[in-house]
Amino acid sequence: MRVLIAADKFKGSLTAVQVAERVTAGLRRAVPGLAVEALPVADGGDGTVDAAVAAGFERREIQVAGPLGEPVTAAYALRGDTAVVEMAEASGLQRLPAGVLAPLTASTYGSGELLRAALDAGAGTIVFGVGGSATTDGGAGMLAALGARFLDADGRPVGPGGGALRDLATADLSGLDPRLADVGFVLASDVDNPLTGPKGAPAVYGPQKGASPEDVAVLDEALAHFAAVLEKAVGPKAAEYAGAPGAGAAGGIGYGALLLGARFRPGIEVMLDVLGFAPALERATLVITGEGSLDEQTLHGKAPAGVAAAARAAGKEVVAVCGRLALAPEALGGAGIRRAYPLTDVEPDVQRCIAEAGPILEDVAERIARDFVG
Repeated sequence: MRVLIAADKFKGSLTAVQVAERVTAGLRRAVPGLAVEALPVADGGDGTVDAAVAAGFERREIQVAGPLGEPVTAAYALRGDTAVVEMAEASGLQRLPAGVLAPLTASTYGSGELLRAALDAGAGTIVFGVGGSATTDGGAGMLAALGARFLDADGRPVGPGGGALRDLATADLSGLDPRLADVGFVLASDVDNPLTGPKGAPAVYGPQKGASPEDVAVLDEALAHFAAVLEKAVGPKAAEYAGAPGAGAAGGIGYGALLLGARFRPGIEVMLDVLGFAPALERATLVITGEGSLDEQTLHGKAPAGVAAAARAAGKEVVAVCGRLALAPEALGGAGIRRAYPLTDVEPDVQRCIAEAGPILEDVAERIARDFVG
């Protein structure tokens, strides 16, 4: 019997690495000496660099601009000539000061600096994980950091953030870093929204970043204007990319990545490839996946669904751990998950589950061992 733990983080409680450690401890409490392999996973959002480092990538840190322009220390991961860059490291909500949201002015400039650092390190392939952003600037900040120029009617650079794009008069992408043309660039996201409109980045995700209904309208108009100005600069592909799946990811940074030549792929598929999931799966008898909340969103490209789909294709049994379970057994079965074990089965008090997730997860893992390992 060999168990593979391939779970995502429990957001706000445990990292993916900590989830694996706690599940391993619980399993071995029930079955001493059990063969366990841990492969923490992520779907492109926050925690993606940590998952890559846990899989053997080297962690590299540099100072970049945070979403409000203040310096932050951000990390990317490198192994050979493959870099894993996580936009949330530079431009994520967690980079904002406590209690501060800046839906109109937060910039992705630091994400562009991270990409440039990966190029400087010799990356020939860049996996760009996007999600958890504080920004809705269509990737304008990122593009500026890589050499693009966005000017107002007076020939001055427009301000940071999506709101300032209303003042955009001309765009010049001729100064983009030439190394980008020779890189295999993958946009890894669990979001397939277009840039604008009812399903676009401002309407769907703006409120999570503090955008009021008025702000959402401003941002949607500004991003549509951004795409129109870019169409004049680079031709019809700018309009084509605005409607493409993934353009609306992480406040529209997906759009900027597509303009740079990135290929959009579901984040969990990319990360499973990068992390070496297939050989680990081959060695496993039982797979344990999971995340903080197993719900409808899980079924739409989140890490546990990707893990379960790959495991089912390989004929492996899958169970899941989670903080909260909001899926019926039929939905779990349809996703390839035999059974889910929420922390709330052990501790009904949700606040205690969040505060004491580690020890409770060990108890849950002990139950899994009794039910499936024997």
